[in-house]
Amino acid sequence: MASHASNLWVLLGLGIAGILLAAKKLKKTIREDFGAFVDKLLLLPPPQPAPPKAPHPLTGLSFAISDVFDVTGYVTGFGHPDWVKTHEAASSTCPVVSTLVEGGATCVGKTVVDELAFSISGENKHYESPTNPAAHDRIPGGACSGAAVAVATNAVDFALGIDTVGGVRVPAGYCGVLGFKSSHGAISNTGIIPVSSSLDSVGWFARDPNTLRRVGHVLLHLPFATQRNPRQIIVADDYFQLLKIPVDRITQVVTKSAEKLFGRQSLKHQNLESYFESKVPSLKEFTRTKAIANTKAPTSRLLANVMQLLQRHEFLQNHGDWINTVKPAIDPVISSQVCENAELTNEEIENLNAIRNQTRVAINSLLKDDSILVIPTMPTLPPKLGSKEIISEDYQNRASSLLSVASISGCCQVTVPLGRHGKCPVSVSFIGRHGGDRFLLDTVQTMYASLQENSSIVADPKSSKKTISQEESAEIAKEKGNQAFKEKQWQKAIGLYSEAIKLSENNATYYSNRAAAYLEIGSFLLAEEDCTKAIALDKKNVKAYLRRGTAREMLGEYKEAMDDFRHALVLEPNNKRASLSAERLRKVFQ
Repeated sequence: MASHASNLWVLLGLGIAGILLAAKKLKKTIREDFGAFVDKLLLLPPPQPAPPKAPHPLTGLSFAISDVFDVTGYVTGFGHPDWVKTHEAASSTCPVVSTLVEGGATCVGKTVVDELAFSISGENKHYESPTNPAAHDRIPGGACSGAAVAVATNAVDFALGIDTVGGVRVPAGYCGVLGFKSSHGAISNTGIIPVSSSLDSVGWFARDPNTLRRVGHVLLHLPFATQRNPRQIIVADDYFQLLKIPVDRITQVVTKSAEKLFGRQSLKHQNLESYFESKVPSLKEFTRTKAIANTKAPTSRLLANVMQLLQRHEFLQNHGDWINTVKPAIDPVISSQVCENAELTNEEIENLNAIRNQTRVAINSLLKDDSILVIPTMPTLPPKLGSKEIISEDYQNRASSLLSVASISGCCQVTVPLGRHGKCPVSVSFIGRHGGDRFLLDTVQTMYASLQENSSIVADPKSSKKTISQEESAEIAKEKGNQAFKEKQWQKAIGLYSEAIKLSENNATYYSNRAAAYLEIGSFLLAEEDCTKAIALDKKNVKAYLRRGTAREMLGEYKEAMDDFRHALVLEPNNKRASLSAERLRKVFQ
């Protein structure tokens, strides 16, 4: 009898174990994080400063970091289990990560990167490759695939990555989020595993331009400055010919937005091939070296070759000894790319550096400090998982040609989603001069809402023919502003309310709503001005009186504030906010 009971408990135990195992497998199949994370962790920000000091700039935001950034006590994985086995846990946290945490953001985990952060596919055979949330049967793009996926799935507000040859720009485009590559050297790479030191730039992902900009201001240590609009939007016509999706639809979205915001005179068209040919003379010298097989290749292809050679050369300088000693199992595609070229001579390296310097000078000369260059992010829709397209020469050449412009020049670039085409995300890229990161972030914030409104052209060109009245457009902008306000995206809300005012300048609600957003960012004079306009248009606008009273109180205009709160009480005798505010000010005067 005891033996029978014992067997029963064993069977019951096995049954429970089986259920738990099945549940574990099921959980893995439908992972909530879409395979984005390799490690969950928690780095909490310091306590908020006491008033009247402003709260931390990134308060309330969560973020993830690609597994190339050091965190104390964790082994930085670099997308390969053999790297983890042969390296110690980090003794200090990367300064970039610390800066964000000190800025008020909470770090919640590390995300998947491509094997040794070398590829742009996003598929890693050593880990469960992240699923592209925007197109499950397509690659997410790499190297920082997990970070893009974490943002796209709302797991975090923003995520950090490293961009060498597209590590942030590509997954942002393929997963349908914003991706910013900072100017080379603008942000310290200390505490980050290097891939190719002269190409590596810190980058980050976000779903909205306000978050993208807030993170940028903290990482770049930018003081407050007035936002500037671009003088010129320069479309690289020849580079759009590298696209394999309808070119005119994407350029049309950018053109319509630029014309609406900055006027038709702001648009300029440029042939980059001929421009680089005349401004980067070292490319001619490059065609005479053994490093290049096709001496008649266009300048876009030559720049792509320069980028690939620098990436391989510096990658091996950084990690060649480890590869030769450990002999890790490396994906054959990556292995062939890393090892297929002989070592470069000193003369060849000098020439590559000359090309890089001349390309930066050429782009800076073209853009100065008030223009933006527009190019495609990638040449195709995200390739299907496991397809041969990813390793095809045509795909690699087109992709590298587009990505090399900012990688070689070290300029800043941002990937901006533009809706969908063929059920897949589509994007466009803006490039700013080297060091023009603030200006590029500002431009994205200014143009984003307009680009999204026009992005239906990408999916359905007929939709652009539908016309709606200015009043309807104004209401749409206001509703979008309300949504942005709810999401605490104050600058975005201000932009949308401003758009509504432009379309319908006699609506008191638009001014009053914009005033509420101005109050949130501490622009009390602008809030007071907007409320005064709202009251002039509608003498019974209680919210405008309350908001103007608040603005005036913050500005120290206590008597005028008291008058506003009392006026609100006359219109709405039971308004608790007006009553409490008036009582508070009455005590000030006693």
